[in-house]
Amino acid sequence: MDIKEICDQEKILKILRETENPDKKTIELILEKAKEKKGLSLKEVGYLVNLKDKELIARLFEIAGKIKEEIYGERLVFFAPLYISDYCVNDCEYCNFHIRNKMVRKKLTLKEIEEETKKIIEMGHKRILLECGEDPINNTIDYVISAIETIYSVKTEKGNIRRINVNIAATSVENYKRLKACKIGTYQLFQETYHYETYKRLHKGPKSDYERQITAHIRAFEGGIDDLGLGVLFGLYDWRFEVLALVSHAQFLDAHLGVGPHTISVPRFRPAPTVTYQPEYPVSDVDFLKIIAILRLAVPYTGMILSTRERPEIRKIAFKLGISQTSAGSKTSPGGYGKFSREEVQFEIYDLRNLTEVIEDILEDKLIPSFCTACYRVGRTGEDFMNLAKPGEIHKFCRPNGILTFVEYLEDFAKTNGKSKLYEKGYKVVEYYLDKIDNEYLKKETIKRIERIKKGERDLYF
Repeated sequence: MDIKEICDQEKILKILRETENPDKKTIELILEKAKEKKGLSLKEVGYLVNLKDKELIARLFEIAGKIKEEIYGERLVFFAPLYISDYCVNDCEYCNFHIRNKMVRKKLTLKEIEEETKKIIEMGHKRILLECGEDPINNTIDYVISAIETIYSVKTEKGNIRRINVNIAATSVENYKRLKACKIGTYQLFQETYHYETYKRLHKGPKSDYERQITAHIRAFEGGIDDLGLGVLFGLYDWRFEVLALVSHAQFLDAHLGVGPHTISVPRFRPAPTVTYQPEYPVSDVDFLKIIAILRLAVPYTGMILSTRERPEIRKIAFKLGISQTSAGSKTSPGGYGKFSREEVQFEIYDLRNLTEVIEDILEDKLIPSFCTACYRVGRTGEDFMNLAKPGEIHKFCRPNGILTFVEYLEDFAKTNGKSKLYEKGYKVVEYYLDKIDNEYLKKETIKRIERIKKGERDLYF
């Protein structure tokens, strides 16, 4: 296939030139259209990325927040990354795991993966994002699958991991079939940068194959994985170009596979111990928040992911603007949840708070901490998920499921001999959103299930 169907670089650059100075009326019309939650054209996105008027940017932020709430509700889903190996044969300028790094490499044994999983469960997490470098000898597909099976097998008094999403190097249809067979959730793969010349300059090794990278989601879909995650590492090239390219990629998947991206991640470049690369296109905080808001308008149905690369104050704003999933208490090195060493991290983390501290913070903004994994487990994936997310119906499940998983967290991690402040505060937010469940059957059933959870049952969902 012609990869221009996914990302036509010349077309995107032309749009950026044509939309360079948007007038107020044009922006207002685009913002009004966005309220319909049906997405935007590339040219409309072009006008938004070129927007500089502070008053209209504030309006953009307001509408993005409303769209996020109308589609996904007030819940924020938590997960933890689990790095199983930092062996890598690639030489990526921005990554500390580059092959030139002389650090002592670490590949977790299955026993160590089990121990890391227990620590993540003890934090309160129910979702893991599995990550490792690309190395055909050390990080084989057999090793990855064994790691997934090990994680799923871990059961503790505090529960278990119910969903594993995977972020590994682009691979073959056959390997994607094997990942699907071991019940992964979303397959994430970031293009890093869609700008061809920049991509080729920053990557050496197997990952330098631009076409292999940009077509990986098609192979994953052919392998049976219908929850697909896109992403860009912002700072490598002009963020305006990257946003248009991301939207173009999302539109391609939707048109050709019948399934748009389940998630879009928005990591921003961060330093690492042996990385000398400096971003040529640094993204300011205001522009970063614009990226999130514009993507929420352009691809309204997608889940948006924010990592601990960002400072707490930026995360706090982003959660309101359009982010629906986030990591917390993260470690970015193999074995990091046990013995942490700064020299071994993939990149520096800017939000060092633990999961409980992040939960306490978002409760102040009346957001529901969610550990929901229901959609994947009842088959609401791919096209079935899109049929609910696109018209904004998915929140009917997100709210009660978010409440139930948060009640589990409160009972297992916030309840002491007495009742902690977090326990009390958490239940106030639970009661607030129980009243907002429109469907009377769902409301009554959610209340019943809360009582069952309080009596010791777990893993109840719709």
